Amino acid sequence: MKCPFCGHPETQVVETRVAEDGVFIRRRRQCGHCDKRFTTYERPEVNFPAIVKKDGRRVEYMREKLLASFKLALRKRPVSTEQIDNAIERIEERLLNLGQRELVSSRLGELVMRELKKLDKIAYIRFASVYRSFEDVDDFRALVDEVRPQK
Repeated sequence: MKCPFCGHPETQVVETRVAEDGVFIRRRRQCGHCDKRFTTYERPEVNFPAIVKKDGRRVEYMREKLLASFKLALRKRPVSTEQIDNAIERIEERLLNLGQRELVSSRLGELVMRELKKLDKIAYIRFASVYRSFEDVDDFRALVDEVRPQK
């Protein structure tokens, strides 16, 4: 790696550490020419599929948007941040395992609904009622009946 100070093409790794969360590796390097030290970070590069919207637009997958959807559906519900993070990780793992370059937004919505149904029935109904854009009360009733425990 090039030295950011003098541009010398050869640097030596002096120390390597895995970050606390295990997401990246921190390396301390020293230039063989000017002896200055600097830090680099190594992270895995992951390519999620592009999301194809209903109108045909293609947008980049954004974890932040997914998290915002979960938080909105789960607002004032007894679900921990850790549970939400785990649900999103399961969705992302599924996206990567599909091995597709593009994914229709409806498929992503179905994955979100599946996770919300496991986490909290009320959040599931909130999300589904907006996502499926119900036209009348009967559509809503059918969804509630779907999650209501059978007697």
